Amino acid sequence: MNQAITDPSSGPEGGLPPITRVPALWIFLGLVGGLALGLGLAFAAPAVLSPILAVAGPLGDLWLRALRATILPLVVALLFTGVVQTVAAARAGAMARRALAWFMVVLVGGSAMAGLFTPALLALVPIPQGAGAALRANVGAAAAGTATTMPGFADFVTSMVPVNVVTSAAADAILPVILFTGVFAMAATRLAVAQRQSLTTFFEAIAGAMLVVIGWVLWCGPVGVFALSLVVAAKSGTAAIGALAHYVMIVALTGTVVFLAAYPLAVLAGKQPLARFARAMLPSQALALSTQSSLASLPAMLNACRSLGLRDSTSELVLPLAVALFRATGPAMNFAVAIYVAHWFGVPVDAWHMLAGFAVASVMSFGAVSLPGTISFVTSIGPIALAMGVPVEPLALLVAVEMLPDLMRTLGNVTMDVAVTAAVAARDD
Repeated sequence: MNQAITDPSSGPEGGLPPITRVPALWIFLGLVGGLALGLGLAFAAPAVLSPILAVAGPLGDLWLRALRATILPLVVALLFTGVVQTVAAARAGAMARRALAWFMVVLVGGSAMAGLFTPALLALVPIPQGAGAALRANVGAAAAGTATTMPGFADFVTSMVPVNVVTSAAADAILPVILFTGVFAMAATRLAVAQRQSLTTFFEAIAGAMLVVIGWVLWCGPVGVFALSLVVAAKSGTAAIGALAHYVMIVALTGTVVFLAAYPLAVLAGKQPLARFARAMLPSQALALSTQSSLASLPAMLNACRSLGLRDSTSELVLPLAVALFRATGPAMNFAVAIYVAHWFGVPVDAWHMLAGFAVASVMSFGAVSLPGTISFVTSIGPIALAMGVPVEPLALLVAVEMLPDLMRTLGNVTMDVAVTAAVAARDD
């Protein structure tokens, strides 16, 4: 992908327009304000709630629909460019191929871990009593009837190959669309250079334009989230606050497992002493927490590699590749969000649809963007939820608290980037 898609700090002439820089704090404040006003009115002035909800309800639903409309075109464009970029990186040499192999091991392993760890964690620490039911009744009217009978194995397998990809896209059948896009992108890598570049430029332009659109939608996020949370708080009471806090804890704990796994990886595969690796990572981790951007942490990660004694030729190849393609915590935490929503809404997810969620979570990391998590939250998790038959409407509310789990996302990504670089360097040595 070109600079216009991957560089969050680029200006209007060299990359994404400033409008796409998402005001995550304002969205969070919109959530807090909506919850506070909804609770206050419910307790102090219930008589005035009806006309307020008559306006807030449609307003929040309108913003939710606009957010959902961005999912499919952006996913297709980013997945195409991600596949082409990955294939190009694999052709760069043996070191790049080893780095990509490590990326896949961590991404697939993280997704598998989330598929086992998150349901077990939810069984151990379930959603607060009454909160799930209260929120189910008040978050997105369209999500209320989502729980349906899951198709059998034969239907599931045949549905993966679309007879008409446009029909599949219109029906929100995301798995066949992703499969078709991946095959199409792989075929494009076999074309002549001029033809391949034309297709890549076309999809990069679509991705760039859609990122601008989602940026506009998210600039309206404080109002949309305020309206949604006001309705939820007015009807659900304090249960809404407890459920959101519980959600943040579950998803952050899932990401913590990936973050902690970076240390044994650096020790066992990277041949680094544990204390030395931990000390070297501290400046990068501090920068990651303050910027919530792996890209902004790249210079600090390069310094960490030098302090670990890794060769510049290795770190200067692997780390930029990791920042562009590798989001270590992405599959695990995104899959955890979809599983959480399934539990929240009581959607029965059979083994085959869990497998579909696992596959989409593992693949979609290569179609993510190096921007703060708020802008890619719905477009990264929406495909996983759709593949599992889970409603995406709750994501419009959960995006408001993404700035909290996003701290763990960035912390885990930065730590794992350096750990994988150490593993690649150890193999070269």
